[in-house]
Amino acid sequence: MGFEKKDPAKNEFMLTGPLKYKGYDWWWHSFTAVNEATGEEKAFFIEFFTCNPALAQDQPVFGQLPENKEKGVRPSYLMVKAGCWGKDHCQLHRFFPWKDVKIHDKAPYSIQASDCYASDTRLTGSIAVTVKDSAEHPEWMCDSGEMSWDLQIDKQIAFNVGYGTSRLLRFLKAFEMYWHAEGMKSAYSGTVTLNGTVYRVLPERSFGYADKNWGRGFTSPWVWLSSSHLISNLTGKPLQNSVFDIGGGRPKIYFVPLNRILLGAFYYEGHSYEFNFSKFWTGCKTRFSCKETDTEILWHVRQENRQVLMETKIRCRKSDMLLVNYEAPDGSKRHNRLWNGGNGTGRIWLYRKENGNKVLIDDIAVSHVGCEYGEYSS
Repeated sequence: MGFEKKDPAKNEFMLTGPLKYKGYDWWWHSFTAVNEATGEEKAFFIEFFTCNPALAQDQPVFGQLPENKEKGVRPSYLMVKAGCWGKDHCQLHRFFPWKDVKIHDKAPYSIQASDCYASDTRLTGSIAVTVKDSAEHPEWMCDSGEMSWDLQIDKQIAFNVGYGTSRLLRFLKAFEMYWHAEGMKSAYSGTVTLNGTVYRVLPERSFGYADKNWGRGFTSPWVWLSSSHLISNLTGKPLQNSVFDIGGGRPKIYFVPLNRILLGAFYYEGHSYEFNFSKFWTGCKTRFSCKETDTEILWHVRQENRQVLMETKIRCRKSDMLLVNYEAPDGSKRHNRLWNGGNGTGRIWLYRKENGNKVLIDDIAVSHVGCEYGEYSS
């Protein structure tokens, strides 16, 4: 077993030591649901984002408030983020002070504030933001609307990044941004209600994903692509035991930026193919480009190791996406055009290397792709 080995310890709460004062830790979930009345699909996301617990006050502390920016006051809160992609896409935020948050910080993790709860197997919660409150509180960085959810999660296949998130490097807080996908292929079940409309979440149609990030800051460029809805163009059959996951951009170790590189994994019908720059002995090489047109975001990623080559091309309509909002633990908001979507489509070509030649393993149609791209000027 390779990268797909689960490691619940990496889903633990990571804001210890210096990260208690200048750090974030979040658990991300995304999935597709079906409109109970019309049968129409809709892609959703739910995230629990924690920031600077050692700076807690009686109320959430917002770094984007003008008076806090002027004084250099750093944010501190639990932010529950939820929303949807596609038509009428939105992101909704609900904030809690740390005194109202309960965390089981060791595996298996759990976090709760009021009716909002997250663990490796369960998600519940609700958010309601009025048009008036959204307009009067730009520091909330969100839209208006109402969403509630009650979900079960079955995390089936992991992307355990490995060396970069080893226990030693986690202890040393060496990297600026860490990543672990305990459920890069996950089956969700339950219900979501968005602005009064009920959606059913069916395990076989949820195409679910769950990961986490933690650290001191955010990478730029910021790239993420993942899907478990894959169909072979060679056979016409769905690949029901497959999922791919690509992420990264320009990681920093001890504040020193590395080259533009990505981590990648493709679990293809029981075979594990990994593209991990930290495992230098595998001969991993990556090239990628991301492009914004008037109507779309386009990704082209070429990854290879000594055994295989994987070429991935994904596109997503900007009209289906949103500009996702976060403030960093230092109070800055550098990413102001971080495109985020869940309706990407595209194609993957997977090749085996033989005697200096490449032999096609499969040509794959991809849909329901979770996708992100954003860069900011230093």
